[in-house]
Amino acid sequence: MKVKRNTLLLLACLVWSAAGFNILRIGLMAYPAYVTVLNVLLSVLVFAVFQYFIFGKLVKKHTTRIHSYLEERHFFLKFFDKKAFAIMAVMMTGGIGLRASGLAPERFIAVFYTGLGAALLLAGLLFGRNFGRAVLAVGAAKNNME
Repeated sequence: MKVKRNTLLLLACLVWSAAGFNILRIGLMAYPAYVTVLNVLLSVLVFAVFQYFIFGKLVKKHTTRIHSYLEERHFFLKFFDKKAFAIMAVMMTGGIGLRASGLAPERFIAVFYTGLGAALLLAGLLFGRNFGRAVLAVGAAKNNME
């Protein structure tokens, strides 16, 4: 199934936002028993590290790649490259395995998942912003042509 180039940004928005929302929800559900200033600061640190070093760069890289496509229509899974899908698979497998194994204490789940989920959700929202900008740019280009 092929979609318009800008729709790839919307798909990335939906996938990363859904993943981020779910991870954030798990973290926040575990958090009430562990709310301390230190834990909140640790969650903010996790968020900042993932957003700055991984997800922020990922959003920029994939948005640039999508904008560089010459053809208008692309296979719908082309919103990420193989490396990004591998990262997502490793993260999902690791997260599910960590929780299912019981190796991670509930405090870790609360602190880490909250920071990670917030960073993932923000990445999804940034893809959505980039989609909105692309749609507006196409509309402005059409208006200029008329």
